[in-house]
Amino acid sequence: MSEKCMVCVDAGVCKMKTLVIAQENDMGLVDIEIKSDCPNILKMSWRLQPMSPYCEVEAEFHKSEVYKLANDNIPHTACPVPAGIIKAIEVAGGLGLKRDSTITFVDDESQCGLK
Repeated sequence: MSEKCMVCVDAGVCKMKTLVIAQENDMGLVDIEIKSDCPNILKMSWRLQPMSPYCEVEAEFHKSEVYKLANDNIPHTACPVPAGIIKAIEVAGGLGLKRDSTITFVDDESQCGLK
C-alpha cells in the first residue's frame, strides 16, 4: 500500500475547493475519496470506483473514467478538478511525483517564463 496522496484544487472564480485523497490499495488499484464544496463534484465522486493508475493515466481523454464521469456530472468544461483527480491517481499509483501544477493568467507573454 502506498502513502496517501492528497491534492487540494481551488477551482477559481467559483471559489469552490475540492480535496482529493488517493491511496493505492493491496490490489494495486487506487481508492479515491473526495471532499468538496461543489455539489457537482460530490455527485461525480459517488460513482468513482477504485481505478488502475496505469490505465487511467495512460487513457485517451475520452476513455478516461474520470473524464467520462466529469462529462456526465460537471456542467463547466473548464473545471480543473478532474485533472487534479488524475494527478492524485498518478502519484498514489507510483507513476508520478508530487509537484504542484498551476494555471496563471498573465498580462504579457514574457511573464510565462518560456525558454
